[in-house]
Amino acid sequence: MQVLFILYVRSQAASRDFYRVLLDAEPVLDVPGMTEFDLGSCKLGLMPEDGIARIITPALPHPATGQGVPRCELYLLEDDLSAMVERANSAGAQVVAPAKDQDWGHRVTYFADPDGHVIALARPIRA
Repeated sequence: MQVLFILYVRSQAASRDFYRVLLDAEPVLDVPGMTEFDLGSCKLGLMPEDGIARIITPALPHPATGQGVPRCELYLLEDDLSAMVERANSAGAQVVAPAKDQDWGHRVTYFADPDGHVIALARPIRA
């Protein structure tokens, strides 16, 4: 089974450019209506809100009605937290909470992407 997580975004191009910098990677797919990044064990997809709205409305609300409300968290765990934070800042991510050791054993910094999705950048706490 392959896992693909899809974020609904206002601007596919802006989000593609943001995640290109944050992930330090090129998309493996970039066509109108979908951009995908290979994260190793899964893929991250970026789909325009209006595109998914054609499928899910009226049964569900248009995704744009949730703007400004955190709707998911992308938790990226990597040993080099400093490099990830630098890339997040370079991409223009909004700082939500500075780096802090958490009781689950990770040092985590929280950001928001251009659509308000929460991005947690984490590394294991070193003893």
